[in-house]
Amino acid sequence: MANTAPAHTAHADGADGETRRDFLLNTTVAAGAVGGALMVWPLIHSMNPAADTLSMSTTEVNTSGIAEGMGITFLWRGKPVFARHRTKAEIEEARKVPMGELKDPQKDEARVQKGHEELLVLVGVCTHLGCVPLGQKVTEPRGEFGGYFCPCHGSMYDTSGRIRKGPAPTNLEVPPYTFLSDTTVRVG
Repeated sequence: MANTAPAHTAHADGADGETRRDFLLNTTVAAGAVGGALMVWPLIHSMNPAADTLSMSTTEVNTSGIAEGMGITFLWRGKPVFARHRTKAEIEEARKVPMGELKDPQKDEARVQKGHEELLVLVGVCTHLGCVPLGQKVTEPRGEFGGYFCPCHGSMYDTSGRIRKGPAPTNLEVPPYTFLSDTTVRVG
């Protein structure tokens, strides 16, 4: 005698027509997606900056010990940064320079923060070939303009860090900085 059982009972269809094969396929795809995400996450996370790199993104410096006419050098992002406590004469000299005499015209007032004009903060890297200029210490040559002197190729900067003579194309860079107090500066 012939089997008269309906064909759909042989496949164990659910009430909505979903088979066991559909359930297994959906479960496998979901598990594969989660597993793939778990494998890719460490790769993506490894592209984040390291903790030591993040710690170098800002630097706080106490400037209370810098006597007038003196400067200190510290590192920020692996570069030397000069902080110089300028004298009133150095500030006046920098402010009376005609803009027409400057290779890279920029007013002194734009290179310092209002209320803290005596403290000049610069990235201590010559804009010609990346040397470190002299002039932070009183005993070092400061060039014809009393600021900074790069002995490698003779670039001379004034008391505002502006290029005045030599092959350097631009002024010494002023990094982003803020005063946390009258004696503490955060660079970065």
